[in-house]
Amino acid sequence: MIPARYASTRLPGKPLADLCGKPMIQWVYEQACRAKLPERIIVATDDVRILEAVQAFRGEAVMTPAEMRSGTDRIAAIAKEIDADVFINIQGDEPFVEPGEIDLVARILTEDPEPVMGTLVKRISRAEELLSPNTAKVVVDRNHQALYFSRSPIPFLRDSGQMAQWFEHGNYFKHVGIYSYRKQFLLQYASWEETPLECMEKLEQLRVLEHGYAIKVAETLSEPVCVDTPEDLENARRIVTDRKLPAGKECL
Repeated sequence: MIPARYASTRLPGKPLADLCGKPMIQWVYEQACRAKLPERIIVATDDVRILEAVQAFRGEAVMTPAEMRSGTDRIAAIAKEIDADVFINIQGDEPFVEPGEIDLVARILTEDPEPVMGTLVKRISRAEELLSPNTAKVVVDRNHQALYFSRSPIPFLRDSGQMAQWFEHGNYFKHVGIYSYRKQFLLQYASWEETPLECMEKLEQLRVLEHGYAIKVAETLSEPVCVDTPEDLENARRIVTDRKLPAGKECL
């Protein structure tokens, strides 16, 4: 499932933004089609222009109410009508999402019957990223379950004021925004109201932890490329040119 909302404060209509001859949502869709485990790829949108764009490249899209709060709500609304055990939330603003990442987050649930939700993390190696409030950090326990997500640098190294030494004493991870859910948990999760920590940090996944559920994580080496601003879009165009990326296959 790829949630795709038309309205965006910093880049209005970004799912339809032209990325070297194709709308950005098409790049995401075609990358998702290359993953091995998903049986079906669906764009969940609130705008008929996105619906028609997806149908134009022979993809599948479903309309959802415009007033829905989040991409998770859009996925849950469609999941009610689909006979499947596991659903994956693929961000609609990551045109170069790795197919292997999609399979990795799916395997968290398909290979272990215990978790109800999974996500990915990537190791942080730069102080700028660790300190940035735009990067969601996560601490993980020995069972590969998330203990907490925060925009602050966590865990905090109390006995050193030099950031360079932090990386010598432990591992730091950022959250990669792709999720897998079991169907019944997804529907339950979407029915909950926003929670206090979620509202403070502006991190939706904290709602899960605040209700006492665990999120199992797996580590990826891939660096996500998110498109949130016109500058990000220009960067994505440079990536396409520099990497000489081929056109993606169609999902028939």
